Amino acid sequence: MKKVVVASLLAVASMASVTGPLLAQTQVSLGSNAQATSGGVQMSPAEYKAYNDAISQTTPQTKAPALEQYLTAYPQSSVKASVLEQLMLSYAAFDPAKTLDAADRLLQVDPNNLRALTFEVYFRKQQAEQATDPAAKQTAFDSSASYAQKGLAVTTKPADMSDADFAKVKDAATPVFYGAIAEAALNKKDDPTAITDFKAELGSVPVAQTQTPGPMLQDTFELAQAYYQSTPPDYVNCTWYATRAAAFAPEPYKSQMLPLAKFCYKKYHGADDGYDAVTTAVQTNLNPPADFKIKPAPSPADIVAGVISGTPDLSTLAISDKEFILTNGKPEDAAKVWDTMKGKSVQFPDSTVIAVTDTALQVAVSDDAVQSKTADFTFQLAAPLKTPPAVGAKVTVSGTYASFTPSPIQITMSDGAVVEPKKTPAKAPVHHPAHH
Repeated sequence: MKKVVVASLLAVASMASVTGPLLAQTQVSLGSNAQATSGGVQMSPAEYKAYNDAISQTTPQTKAPALEQYLTAYPQSSVKASVLEQLMLSYAAFDPAKTLDAADRLLQVDPNNLRALTFEVYFRKQQAEQATDPAAKQTAFDSSASYAQKGLAVTTKPADMSDADFAKVKDAATPVFYGAIAEAALNKKDDPTAITDFKAELGSVPVAQTQTPGPMLQDTFELAQAYYQSTPPDYVNCTWYATRAAAFAPEPYKSQMLPLAKFCYKKYHGADDGYDAVTTAVQTNLNPPADFKIKPAPSPADIVAGVISGTPDLSTLAISDKEFILTNGKPEDAAKVWDTMKGKSVQFPDSTVIAVTDTALQVAVSDDAVQSKTADFTFQLAAPLKTPPAVGAKVTVSGTYASFTPSPIQITMSDGAVVEPKKTPAKAPVHHPAHH
């Protein structure tokens, strides 16, 4: 089963709802009449007027150009970082490209600005999701992840920000950072990293946020995909997180998520029965509880043991069943079946020729062998064939069981021969008196 792609429209939350505290505008205290005061910044009356005129604009569309004009007029402003931040937040309302440009400029003067780092991560990840060229997509994902790593490393708040405000910004930015790192890893099949960071992302928000349409719910499904494409696949965790995502997703996304959930469940369990218990369990748990279990499908050896114990006469088994036991059974179980075969002569009609030489004929007898076009029997010929059959032809062959190798199954027959089809005698012509 290939990776399932669910439209990113499931992430219906806007940038504002994802990172609400990031959009809170902070103005620098300039003091009365632009004179230096405790905690204030001194600037000339002309600059103060330009600054005040810019920050007083009432819409993002008018505020952004006014702030640009201020920065052009006062490129060395003592409040440049604050103005660039307000410019970035204004652009965020209507122009992603200019938001990124403002974030780039802000990080040049304030490399640890959490808001700027978050916008870099958010919009570069968005660019990656929209890219169609695989190399460009991964480059954009990696760029987003790089800014996310820088953001996670920021632990010191700005001097002009309260502890409470810094905590709010950090709390809002953290899931964005983890999600970007996980997505970049998932795209290049670094599944351990993707799993670690998706789980960190989901664990960094209130549980209720993982139950509503938005980035957290979508990334719950992405976590399932990371488990699915792991080597080897982790079908239990894939089942859990895909089912959890589907349980809270609206249509049409629910129907897009359920196939992966049920596929992983069936791959592990062997059938669909019992899946309703998983659907119930994910309603109240983000992660699988310690006692969560899915009964694994019986192993081939278990199946063989069941057939052995449930079949009074093993010689009556179909040849495909015998081959399965010889391949997958414990040595003692395989020996029980082989004891019913060795030394006995048998004839197989409608065998498919795979290869032929003067001394051996390789044919496919069981349905699996015929479908895969591989030989499961080798007949050591008692004498070279006068007219060797063509590869792919159907023949009737006879021989005596001599030996076998289990994996892949290959049964060797001695005294092999091709049985010529019986010819039907021609009927004498019927004469009808009326024809004379």
